[in-house]
Amino acid sequence: LTLAVVLPRHNLTYPWAWPRVGPAVRLATAAVNSRRDLLPGFTLRWVLGSSEDRHGVCSEMAAPLAAVDLRLAHDPAAFVGPGCVYSAAPAHGFDDKREEFALTTRAGPSHRKLGELGVQLHRRFNWTRRALLVYWDERLDDRPYYFAAEGLYVQLPTLRNLTVVDVVFRDGGNFSFIIQEIKAKGR
Repeated sequence: LTLAVVLPRHNLTYPWAWPRVGPAVRLATAAVNSRRDLLPGFTLRWVLGSSEDRHGVCSEMAAPLAAVDLRLAHDPAAFVGPGCVYSAAPAHGFDDKREEFALTTRAGPSHRKLGELGVQLHRRFNWTRRALLVYWDERLDDRPYYFAAEGLYVQLPTLRNLTVVDVVFRDGGNFSFIIQEIKAKGR
């Protein structure tokens, strides 16, 4: 029984990087295999694919490609990862024998669901006048803030009492101007 692991192989800036998570995967595999009653007739093994690009960053290209490679080479029963905001689901498209994977587990909600939560909070607490969302978009990383903000950005207009405006602030820009923009557009 094969467990495919798709995580950043070396980059320790990610809490889910292989050097941090790998020991737990090894221990869990050994623990499962030492108990013959858990998976009778099977031996659990793991294979690793990296979700890093050449810069060591979680990648929307590398993670799905690693998942597809592992899917074709090892036919895993389950995936762990990729840990990035991107999904291992594209690997499923390379399998003509299964209608769907038996189980998909997410560690967090989708970005749309986060946006819906923001809308529910606005309704629940009658926040009808202002909403401010500020995030840092570093285009070299896996852009978690961009995708989290996108859920809110798309869902907040459904309240119909808010005008959603986006303002791009350049790094090293005039912060007095930025504060004035926030004040003017937040009223």
